Amino acid sequence: MSDSQRFPVAAHVLAYLAHKGAFSPPAAVSSAALAASVPTNPVVVRRVTAMLARAGLICTRTGAGGGAWLTRAPETITLDLVLRSVNGCAHLGVPTLGAKGCPVSEHIPRAVAAAIKAADTAAADRLSHVTVADLLEGAGASAAA
Repeated sequence: MSDSQRFPVAAHVLAYLAHKGAFSPPAAVSSAALAASVPTNPVVVRRVTAMLARAGLICTRTGAGGGAWLTRAPETITLDLVLRSVNGCAHLGVPTLGAKGCPVSEHIPRAVAAAIKAADTAAADRLSHVTVADLLEGAGASAAA
C-alpha cells in the first residue's frame, strides 16, 4: 500500500468501527469485514490497524473471532491523531542528500524538509478540528445499514 493511502484507509476503518459500535472485544470487526467496507485487501487493513493499535486508537485480536475495536469514543478521536498514527505526510517524501559542491544541492534538502514539515503541521492543525464522529455525520452513515 502506498503511503498516500494509509490515512484515508485509517480514517475509514475508524469510522466503520464507530458505525458498527465496535467498542469492546465481543463487538470486534474482522479485517475481512473492514476490507469489504473500504474496499481493499484484508492485508492492507491489517497493516493499517496495526499502526492504529500502536497509536492506542484501537485494540485488535487475532484468530477466529478476532478483529478490531475502538478504545475511545469517536468524538474524541481527531484526525490529526489518525494522521500521526500513520506517519503523517510521509507520502510527500524525504529530501535527497544532494551533491557536495553544488550550490543548489547544498541548500535544497533543508528547504524541502522545511516545506514538508510545514505541510505536515498545517495538515495536523486543520485535522485537529475534525473527529471520527464528524466523518460519520458527514457521510450520513447513521442512516446507512
